[in-house]
Amino acid sequence: MNNGFKVFLFRHGQTTFNRDGRFTGWLDPRLTKLGEKQARIVARKLKNKKFGIAFYTRLRRSKQTLKEVLRHHPECKTIIKDDKMIERNYGNLNGVSHKSFIRGVGKKLYDLEVFGDAFEDLSKENRGKIEEFLGEEEYNLIHRGFNVPPPNGESFAMVEKRVKRFIENLKMLIRKEKTNVVISAHGNAIRLFRKIMENASQEEALKWFIPYDKVYEYDL
Repeated sequence: MNNGFKVFLFRHGQTTFNRDGRFTGWLDPRLTKLGEKQARIVARKLKNKKFGIAFYTRLRRSKQTLKEVLRHHPECKTIIKDDKMIERNYGNLNGVSHKSFIRGVGKKLYDLEVFGDAFEDLSKENRGKIEEFLGEEEYNLIHRGFNVPPPNGESFAMVEKRVKRFIENLKMLIRKEKTNVVISAHGNAIRLFRKIMENASQEEALKWFIPYDKVYEYDL
């Protein structure tokens, strides 16, 4: 039900890990110069909006981006840390470069017993080609597979559960406080927030790119 209050949701600016093509997850790199610029772009887009509550996560990229936004909003008196909107945890892959994973980690993680004797009978050259393919496949499953978590990490389905709890709590908070809200969040948390709010399919959600300087607006 639309009660007249809005949620403004945005992604943090680019980090050094984003720039370098690394699984960031729960690690805590700083914004790049470009990321700082992107945070200021978000701040300008929200400059003429009014809100009383702001959410961020424990990671500095979320806090740095929200800080730029709040420069223009002395009316916002309630600032809440909530890690239900934190980035997806990539587990053992946190900090690993995408290219390095494809070259090595994916092959080590993949269960080669699936291929039985057929794999063992391949020539050295063809075995190398298949291993390279399997590395890429494993990367694609973990990076965009909805139900496949990295070792000691989270799948998109797991992230969706905590984001759903966040939305339920957010609705109750807005009904109580009767104010607009901003959320400084992370790409994959935003992906699942959008999926829920826009009633999108898994296939649609996995294809989205979440920009660093876009503000999503929802009525709650």
